[in-house]
Amino acid sequence: MQRLRIALRSLTAHRMRTALAMLGVFLGALALTAVLHISKAMVKKADIETQRLGPNLLQALSGQASFRREGSTRVTGMTTTFSLEDAREILDSVPQVRLGVPYASGSMPVRYGRVKTGSQLMASPPAYAQVRLLETEHGRFYNEEEEATQAKVCVLGYAIAQRLFGDPAEAVGKQVFFFRANVLVVGVLPEKGQDVTGTNLDEMVFTPLSTYMRRFSNQDWISGVFMNLHGQEDEDAAKAAVTDILRRRHHMGPARKDDFSVISARDSAKLRNQALDLVWTLGVLSSSISFAVGALGILSIMILLVRARRLEIGIRRAVGASRTVIIRQFLAEAGVMAGVGGAAGVLAAVGIVTVVYAVGDFPYLYDPLLIVGACVASVLLGLMAGAYPAWQASRVEVLEVLRNPE
Repeated sequence: MQRLRIALRSLTAHRMRTALAMLGVFLGALALTAVLHISKAMVKKADIETQRLGPNLLQALSGQASFRREGSTRVTGMTTTFSLEDAREILDSVPQVRLGVPYASGSMPVRYGRVKTGSQLMASPPAYAQVRLLETEHGRFYNEEEEATQAKVCVLGYAIAQRLFGDPAEAVGKQVFFFRANVLVVGVLPEKGQDVTGTNLDEMVFTPLSTYMRRFSNQDWISGVFMNLHGQEDEDAAKAAVTDILRRRHHMGPARKDDFSVISARDSAKLRNQALDLVWTLGVLSSSISFAVGALGILSIMILLVRARRLEIGIRRAVGASRTVIIRQFLAEAGVMAGVGGAAGVLAAVGIVTVVYAVGDFPYLYDPLLIVGACVASVLLGLMAGAYPAWQASRVEVLEVLRNPE
C-alpha cells in the first residue's frame, strides 16, 4: 500500500507526461476491446439471421450466383431452363430435403390509388411461409385453395404496405394493382429488414406461384427452389444430389458450365464472417501499434522519472532500501500508469460498443474474459516497459548521488 501511494504521488506530480504516456495504452485497450466485441456481435447476428432464414436452408436457382463482401447475393446470367418439373424431381428425389418449394422472382411496380411504388415479387406455393419461417402481422398468408384456383391474392412486405396505405393494418382486404390486374391483399408481414443474404423482406410482395405463372406472366420457367434440409450435416450431400439432377435434366455435358447455382445461407454468412475476420485482424494490428506507442511512452517517462528522482533513490538506499525494493517501486509506478490507462480504455470501449449495439440492432454481447484480458495486458505492458528504468533506478550509487545530487 505504501508503494502504491508513492507511485500515485509521483505520477500526479507529472500529470501531463503521465497522461501522454497513458494515451497509447488507452487507445490500445479501446481498439482491442471495441473491435473484438463488435466483430463477435456481428458474427453472432449473422448466425441468428441465418437461422431465421429457415432451418438448414438450401437454394437452387437459375443463373450464376456470387457473393458480395458484405454477404449479399448477386445473380448473373439468368436463364429460362429451370422448370417446375426440375423442382418436383429435386423435392421428390433428394432424401436430405425435409420441405421445399419452387419460386419465381422479379421486380415490379405496385399501385394503390394514386400511390405507386417499386417492389420485389416472390411467387411461390403457401409452404414458402413454412420454409422461410414467415408469419403475418396483419391478416394471413394465402392458402392451398388459392394456389390451386390461381386466386389473385398477395401478401405485402411491411415497407410496401406502409408506403401504399400509411398504416399497414389498413392494407388487408384492399385491392392493389400490378401486372395489369387488381389483386386482393390478404396479409402483411411484420417489419423484418434485410436478412443475411441481402434480401429485404419489407420490400417484397408475395403471391401464389400458379397465379403468377398462368394469370400474370404466362411463363413455364421458375427462378429456383428453396429447401429445408433435415440437418446441417446433409448440406454437402444435398448440394451434390441437386447438382447431378439439374445437370442431367438440362442435358449438360462434362465440359459445359452450370446454368444454375446451389447455395446455402451458410455460404453467404461464411463470406461475411471472412470479412469480419479481416476486421478482427486489422483491429488487433491497430491495437498492437497503439500498445507499442504506449509502451514507448511509459518507457520514456519512467526514464525521466528515474533521472529526476536520483536524490530520492539515493536517500532511500542510504536508509536501508534494497535494490529489490527500488525495482518493485518503479515497476509498481509503471504498472499503475498502464493499468489506469488500460482500464479507462476498456470502460470507454464498453460505452462505445453499447451504443453501436443499440444503433446497429446487434445482440448485446460482452466478453468478461476479453475485458479482463485487456486490463491485464495493459498492466503487463507497463511492467515490461518499466523493467529497464526500474533496473536503472536500482543501479544508482548512493555516494555518487549524495556528492552530486543534481
